[in-house]
Amino acid sequence: MAEIRSPWRDQELDLFRDSLLRFIEREVTPNEQRWRAQKHVDRDFWRLAGAAGFLCTDIPEAYGGMGADFRYEVVLSEELTKANSTSWGRAVHSILANYIARHGTEEQKQRYLPAMARGELIGAIAMTEPAAGSDLQSIQTRAIKDGDDYVITGSKTFITNGFSADLVGLVCKTDPSLRAKGMSIILVETKDLPGFAVGKLLNKMGMKGQEAAELFFDGARVPQSQLLGTEEGKGFFQLMADLPYERTMIMVRAQAAIEAALAMTVNHCRERELFSQKLIEMQNTRFKLAEVKTIATVGRVFLDHCIAQLHAGDLDAVTAAIGKLWLANMQNDVVAECLQLFGGYGYIMESPIADAYVDARVQTIYGGSNEVMKEVIARSL
Repeated sequence: MAEIRSPWRDQELDLFRDSLLRFIEREVTPNEQRWRAQKHVDRDFWRLAGAAGFLCTDIPEAYGGMGADFRYEVVLSEELTKANSTSWGRAVHSILANYIARHGTEEQKQRYLPAMARGELIGAIAMTEPAAGSDLQSIQTRAIKDGDDYVITGSKTFITNGFSADLVGLVCKTDPSLRAKGMSIILVETKDLPGFAVGKLLNKMGMKGQEAAELFFDGARVPQSQLLGTEEGKGFFQLMADLPYERTMIMVRAQAAIEAALAMTVNHCRERELFSQKLIEMQNTRFKLAEVKTIATVGRVFLDHCIAQLHAGDLDAVTAAIGKLWLANMQNDVVAECLQLFGGYGYIMESPIADAYVDARVQTIYGGSNEVMKEVIARSL
């Protein structure tokens, strides 16, 4: 099938993509099923990826990053998704690095970003709580000043990279009497931290190799210098400022999954015979694939528009919400249609389309549920 050449791609990105494809073939694909079984990637792999230049690509060179831009993060997400690899939680790691790069103090940037780029520090962002998901203003985790420290009490759940994280961007209330204006982000170094504990790895429906864990804080003391930035009460606004970045990353994975599902299904239908003819020759199959091809083409064009806007610093929250809502829904619809064309083979977990089916489901939930996306869009009307 002819591939749309995205206008943001250039020769340097193509060279980066070629290097990444070799890395995936050598280091990722042979380990993906093992990672899924153990529910996390190996810590040594993070260091390997950092040494190869595949961490913090859009962080300035002065802070240990590649000094590139968001397009390189797009290529990473695209190719990992197309390789049917969802175990490596590098996207969350990159988002935390961007929070630090955009909002952190100079000391915080120097302290954390080079180590994150090398894969020596694994990053996580702790927002969701057992009783507070998309409604972040209702979080109950507190960080109260005591001397030169914050004393942190509360719990978080569904935290990607939570089991292995050395550095957690903890969203909490530094002023519990307020809602949005009482929220802050505190950079918590987890190693040997009294009062901090990690729960068991959660057994998820999909993305089984991408660790998710519960985090518990029971009087954990963290220096006040670990507040992200220099002013309390800015956490909610820091999160909102970076949401277009996060939601575009979700769009990228959705679009890549759509394109990968279409390609593997076309190949299957060209080989599979039914009633003495190839499956691709049947009208129902051809029409279903035509619909999927249409969705993939329209999705690619809109995503490219969002990537270009984000690259230019112009992507607004409403457009990001529109893209996240539509592409996450289309990913789930497309993968379900494609699995149907695989018949019984699609229901066997050894089949890549089965992995794609269960991995897709969370896309409408995290990054702000699709119901929240509708509310964001509706408010702009």
